[in-house]
Amino acid sequence: MKAMIFAAGMGTRLKPLTDTIPKALVPLSGKPLLQHTIEKLKASGFNEIIINVHHFADMIIDFVLANDRFGIRIEFSDEREKLLDTGGAIKKASWFFDDNQPFLIHNVDILSNIDLRELVEHHQGSSSTATLVCSVRETSRYLLFDESNRLQGWINEKTGEVKSPIPNFNPSEYQKLAFSGIHIMQPAIFHLMQDYPDTFSIIDFYVKFSSKINLSSHVPTRFRVVDVGKPVTLAAAERFLS
Repeated sequence: MKAMIFAAGMGTRLKPLTDTIPKALVPLSGKPLLQHTIEKLKASGFNEIIINVHHFADMIIDFVLANDRFGIRIEFSDEREKLLDTGGAIKKASWFFDDNQPFLIHNVDILSNIDLRELVEHHQGSSSTATLVCSVRETSRYLLFDESNRLQGWINEKTGEVKSPIPNFNPSEYQKLAFSGIHIMQPAIFHLMQDYPDTFSIIDFYVKFSSKINLSSHVPTRFRVVDVGKPVTLAAAERFLS
């Protein structure tokens, strides 16, 4: 199975740690975040991985090569010239997903107890073009799903911004779920990206096409997730790993 790890971000929320190393190499319990992610994917049957790189790209590449690519196929999607955002990153790496099979996207700064094999089985048993792993938790930005578990919109409750292809969209009529940064999609989605610019958000893309393709949520049972995005979350991440 194939997967992509998002590791190109600047890691601005983790400063000053990321002034000298990329977010992907921030250590937790004796291992960099990237290694935790690769080992989880590998243990779940993902044996071909592509990693996008930008901030301190050479350090990430050198780390992976020094570990003999962790005994699996690992490639790199080079964004050193320009960060492409999440959607653009997937589009640029589309050449890697050439086997017509669903593939996983996983943020490098996300730790969770999700069973990725179960996620793959869930997605394959559905009619979804993409399955977005979500949780019920408090945050400022939510994905909005209808009674059929189809994505219909997005809201930023802090700013009041709402996005949806539905006219006169009323967010209060939909279930609010927090996106985890883990999703699985069909390669058929690439044809919708052909006319897109090089740089775009995958969430904006999902919302725009939510009325045309089936985009569903998956909330795992007893799901625990830690977003290692700020220095104050590092202690929580250490506790989670222990």
